[in-house]
Amino acid sequence: MGFPEQQQQVPGIQSAMTPVPDCGEQSYRDSGKLTGKSAVITGADSGIGRAVAIAFAREGADVLISYLDEHDDAAEVGALVEEAGRKAILVPGDLSDPAHCRAVIERAAGAFGTIDVLVSNAAYQMTHETLEEISDEEFDYTWKLNMGAYFYLVKAALPHMRPGASIIGSSSVNSDSPSPTLAPYAATKAGIANFSASLAQLLGERGIRVNSVAPGPIWTPLIPSTMPDKKVTAFGDSTPLGRAGQPAELAPVYVLLASDDGSYVSGARVAVTGGNPIL
Repeated sequence: MGFPEQQQQVPGIQSAMTPVPDCGEQSYRDSGKLTGKSAVITGADSGIGRAVAIAFAREGADVLISYLDEHDDAAEVGALVEEAGRKAILVPGDLSDPAHCRAVIERAAGAFGTIDVLVSNAAYQMTHETLEEISDEEFDYTWKLNMGAYFYLVKAALPHMRPGASIIGSSSVNSDSPSPTLAPYAATKAGIANFSASLAQLLGERGIRVNSVAPGPIWTPLIPSTMPDKKVTAFGDSTPLGRAGQPAELAPVYVLLASDDGSYVSGARVAVTGGNPIL
């Protein structure tokens, strides 16, 4: 099936994609699963984070939308959150900086009082055919953003979380089946799954659940901005379902893990991969 040839600059703009990803703007239907909760979602301007923000708001949660600098995309998400009758807080900035991670959490705590759900989703990747192509700076940045931010966000959020709160890390099918051309990214995604499992054991006595979601090929701005044309056009074709997933197809899993329906789910890595197994 695939997609038309297209390229963007990192981190990519959702509205410039062909086709524009389905993040549930028109399709997501709620049932009040998160009524009265507050959530911090990173990378919430587009792709998976955007879909999760829309779903959480429609399920009744106030949402802090953390994003890098894609102001138009983030403003669209904020408007959709407010259309659902919920509070939207937009906070731009680079989460590879520990101080910014702490600032995001303090902004949420100040606005919401407590933090019921933390979704660490922002990530960086880049395709490289050889190890020599990967600069020291890119390797360090990938780890600081993908893995480091998760640590700093959780550490800062814990004083504001009560029993029943939920932490969700966005891992990847690469955590189990790493792509050689995405080596630093794949390693961080394995780290997120492992760290989530550790946190589930550390925080269980506090009544805080921790899980990770492992998406397969999902049509987001990262794809045309970090992959060559030949991989974009065939993106998702090799899955057993024969296509890439849409961000909206992940949102219900995040809702489950954030809601009381998932009250005994902790330490899990949930695969949403179009049929590619995770062991």
